[in-house]
Amino acid sequence: MFGNLVKAVVDIEKGMMAIDGELHADLAELLAESGSRHENMWGINIYPELENEEWLEFDSMINLKPLLGNRTRSVDNPEVKEKIISIIDRLIKR
Repeated sequence: MFGNLVKAVVDIEKGMMAIDGELHADLAELLAESGSRHENMWGINIYPELENEEWLEFDSMINLKPLLGNRTRSVDNPEVKEKIISIIDRLIKR
């Protein structure tokens, strides 16, 4: 945990998440060891103390996927973002 933020990587195909690593890349490597593919992994930051949509931040270097049309550190595709939110809502009880 970095101050008030927790790093996580979500695999939108498998519906699973790795959480609380030093780098998103470390978490992605952990998921890759379980068979996750790069194109399905997305990095997020979780701020447990914040409310509503503010508690999730879609910002990670692993989100740069130009071949998939994602040219920013965010998650540009609304459908992908919704899948991430759905998985997080299922895995994290607030």
